[in-house]
Amino acid sequence: MEQDLGDHPEAASDAGVTTTDAVAAAGALDAHRPMLLGLAYRLLGSRHDAEDVLQEAYLRWVAVDRASVAEPRRYLSRVVTRLALDRLRARQAARETYVGPWLPEPVPTEPSPFGPLDRAELRDSLATALLHVLERLSPPERAVYVLHTAFDLPYTEIAEILDRSPADCRQLHHRAEARVHQDRRRFTADRAEQERLLDAFLAAAREGDLAALTGLVARDAIAWTDGGGRVKAARNPIIGAERVIRFAAGVYGRRPVRTRWLELNGQPGALVEKSDGTVYALTLAVSEGRITDLYMVGNPAKMPGLPD
Repeated sequence: MEQDLGDHPEAASDAGVTTTDAVAAAGALDAHRPMLLGLAYRLLGSRHDAEDVLQEAYLRWVAVDRASVAEPRRYLSRVVTRLALDRLRARQAARETYVGPWLPEPVPTEPSPFGPLDRAELRDSLATALLHVLERLSPPERAVYVLHTAFDLPYTEIAEILDRSPADCRQLHHRAEARVHQDRRRFTADRAEQERLLDAFLAAAREGDLAALTGLVARDAIAWTDGGGRVKAARNPIIGAERVIRFAAGVYGRRPVRTRWLELNGQPGALVEKSDGTVYALTLAVSEGRITDLYMVGNPAKMPGLPD
């Protein structure tokens, strides 16, 4: 899926830029590409849309007087953020016609296309559970939250990016953080706990072991399934331990499936292939030794970046 921006000089040529200049601009942008892609993905929850944003940013970058740009990384972060917010606003209007729950596009992160995930804030900010919560924020709230929490930008710099005052950005972050913390318990477990529960859940579901599943799933658990109307999936969230357990046993129990474990969005995950060839990407949110949320993405439009 990754695009080499230097492979598209014809787009820059259409804007009256020489091929040599276009390639030089692409090289300068590619130096910051992992960070910029990670920024766009966190804002949009879609690798495909994030790639499109970077291509648009390249066209802006190749046309600007780059000699006058003192800090390319800062300039490009501003361009990418603004382009992503424009796309996010347009997508929110279209979301009303989406069939069933909308979940972020699953992305393998070992290795990470978004650069090193050596800080907990960077890894946690990619989690499906968090990105799902961020969908409930307004575009400016989401931008401030991502820029401040994941990238540790000060409010003064965020204010320049969003054309708002630092005080306004601080207030936006406060509102976003309050919303996120309402669901914070759903994605605070450590990696070892997530791996243990994922393995146990898949084993119990395959065997149709309802007693084992009951011991793994929280009483108020929710299962979210995103088929986009293209594969079989629940059109509404499945709420409550009993319903989630029945759903899991029905999907996996006593049916031939192929399971592949891999890291998705910085967290333990799995690809589950059913006998009919349908593939679902599965991740969990867990807390206090129980599964609180299941996230299952089967929409084929969101799967091209996953291994075969």
